[in-house]
Amino acid sequence: MVTDSKPQSTSAFANPWTQLILGIICMVMVANLQYGWTLFVGPIGAKYGWTKPAIQTTFFLFVLFETWLVPAEGYIVDRIGPRWMIVGGGLLAGLSWVLNSYADSLGMFYFSGIVGGIGAGAVYGTCIGNAVKWFPGRRGLAAGLTAAGFGMGSALTIIPIANMIKNSGYEHTFMTFGLFQGIVVVIVGTLILAPAAGFFTSAPKIAPGASRYQATPLEMLKTPVFWVMYLMFIMMAAGGLMATAQLAPIAKDYKVAEIPVSLIGLTMPALTFALFLDRILNGLTRPFFGWVSDRIGREQTMFIAFLLEGIGIVALGNLGSDPVLFVVLSGLVFFAWGEIYSLFPSTVTDTFGAAYATTNTGLMYTAKGTAAILVPFTSVLAAKGNWHVVFYLAAAMNIIAALAAILVLKPLRSGYTSRTGKGVGSATPAPAH
Repeated sequence: MVTDSKPQSTSAFANPWTQLILGIICMVMVANLQYGWTLFVGPIGAKYGWTKPAIQTTFFLFVLFETWLVPAEGYIVDRIGPRWMIVGGGLLAGLSWVLNSYADSLGMFYFSGIVGGIGAGAVYGTCIGNAVKWFPGRRGLAAGLTAAGFGMGSALTIIPIANMIKNSGYEHTFMTFGLFQGIVVVIVGTLILAPAAGFFTSAPKIAPGASRYQATPLEMLKTPVFWVMYLMFIMMAAGGLMATAQLAPIAKDYKVAEIPVSLIGLTMPALTFALFLDRILNGLTRPFFGWVSDRIGREQTMFIAFLLEGIGIVALGNLGSDPVLFVVLSGLVFFAWGEIYSLFPSTVTDTFGAAYATTNTGLMYTAKGTAAILVPFTSVLAAKGNWHVVFYLAAAMNIIAALAAILVLKPLRSGYTSRTGKGVGSATPAPAH
């Protein structure tokens, strides 16, 4: 395994919790590239008269390049360390929104979506891979807290972004937040470190049922365990990405977007309230279910969360025309969805080891890009405001994934870890550079 070029023992930042916090900060700063996008779709369409499917192709390209390049980025990180990958990702993430502020054609928006996807993916994949390396005994919690930065990071900026778009225009908003977010990632990224090589073989504790065998990416790709998890990830990610990209159009079609809703002492328009609550719950669910999975097992936790997501989607489809229920049920959907970004990385690392964790979790993360292919089609299916087909399809995939976790993944993964060995003596040492 590789180490960062900076000597770990002499750095004050070479500490698991310090590295976790730094990674979370970076994730918060790139979160708006995905979760703030829905606020810009309407204003862009109003200015240029483009259709929603045409504009949402930008989101599809963002997610595609955010996910599909992560394995290559992870391969580099596993060999040279995480620092410069995050710095480069921060530069690209900032540049993307600056480009959006000047874009006057769909082609320019598509290009900036690609640039932002590459940047956000570099930051996301590197931070997740680093987190599960630093916390071998609490991978679910570490991955969950890191992923929470991405899922929850935009919660505090949803209202400022919405207000700035309204008062100053979406172009000024893109420029202001793009520069701020990019600069912070670049600065914090210079402090990110990988654990020393000996950390992987000397760590005394790993998660229950985990293997100490360090599978290479090619070895992992040859196992049925990986592909079962990959298919489950696609099924889970599709519904959540649809909600992320289309929540504003759904609210408008249900005619609840601007209706004031009062909950927990706050009063906001239903869409703004939903976006605010969704970001918080989408963040909290990641460490929560990660922590739960560290205790009751990955597959059992997947079953509970995935089934809850399916129920939430059906309820939102049938009851979302009520503004209060729209806010509450969209929050449930995001709470039961966001945990995939802690459960799958921790399960992959438990199963295939930490030595190549950034590459291996990156390969799994490409399932999100595959799922994103379905997002533009949801706009087509719901072109007349009828979202029920989309909701039921997403719910069915979630329920199938929940059952697969217990009936298929659990026995397959148990058999694999038994064959590769759970004891220290059967471990394959991580290569040092």
